Amino acid sequence: MSLPLPLDNAVWAALAGPHAHFAERVGRAARYPADVYAYCALADPADPAAWADLYALVGPATTFRIKGVDSVPDGWETVGGGRGVQLVDTGLRAEPAPEAVRLGPADVPEILELVARTRPGPFRSRTVELGTYLGIRHRGRLIAMAGERLRLPGWTEISAVCTDPAYRGRGLATRLVRAVAAGIRERGEKPLLHASAANTGAIRLYESIGFTLRRRTTILQLRTPGTATGTAPATAPGTDRGARPL
Repeated sequence: MSLPLPLDNAVWAALAGPHAHFAERVGRAARYPADVYAYCALADPADPAAWADLYALVGPATTFRIKGVDSVPDGWETVGGGRGVQLVDTGLRAEPAPEAVRLGPADVPEILELVARTRPGPFRSRTVELGTYLGIRHRGRLIAMAGERLRLPGWTEISAVCTDPAYRGRGLATRLVRAVAAGIRERGEKPLLHASAANTGAIRLYESIGFTLRRRTTILQLRTPGTATGTAPATAPGTDRGARPL
């Protein structure tokens, strides 16, 4: 299956494209505001100039997260990370969920409570601004949700899929994924998903409803070199001996 290259660098494709209005950017490096989505991106991880731009963007001795990077320049420290997967829609049945309600900024405190109980992945106080978020309530209480996060040319990521543990097994997450996908399809775009590679249960669910595993990705937590008076490193990615690619 041949798919567009932006999927290989989805965070950059979003920040350089449909989400450019969120981007904090220096040259070939960009990031979302920390209260929206705490990730940085490079136009080309093999380009030393992009790493210099990233250093200028985030500053010295700063910790941040980035996806799709397997090696880093000399002096940049890998302090954590993991593996993820990217899945794309190849046969999803998208349809509205009549019981779902639109969630907005006023719902953020309740959204954050649900996220704390279910841990679907990073969600910040302004993440809800990235796209459409839908929820299902029971007796007024938010018990399940899903929404849109990364938006890149031709594609939108479905994210924050979660259900209160007391209400699992009722198909709520599937109904919400299909409903969010219906809105994405109405714009002429296709849905995609990212998940932790360790979350095999979620991956099986997504595959069972029409998503296909496209690629595995690396998620790194890095710290920039230097002190408050430091300078950007000059070495190209992959030349260091101290980095610990995951």
